[in-house]
Amino acid sequence: MQPTSIKTVRNDMHSLVRDAKELFREATSATGDRADELIAKGLTMLDTAVAKAQDVQVAAVETGKEVVKTTDEYVRENPWKAVAVSAGVGLLVGMLIARK
Repeated sequence: MQPTSIKTVRNDMHSLVRDAKELFREATSATGDRADELIAKGLTMLDTAVAKAQDVQVAAVETGKEVVKTTDEYVRENPWKAVAVSAGVGLLVGMLIARK
């Protein structure tokens, strides 16, 4: 999933939750069938938000698996480069920690 589509989904979820909250507030002041209708509409909006959140979660897991697979392949093809890069990163982190 692209970063722009993640932002779009996040914005959609925020607006859905905000709209659902407004409907629930209206439902507290309404009575009878109108209250039931507003509550049902709010619950539908929240269900939609949950579904979108699950879609984003699935996409994040798939992307993570792809990154792990690519990294694993690189390390298997270039073990000494991977060791050198790891040592370099460790050295930099050690120097940063030692500065404190």
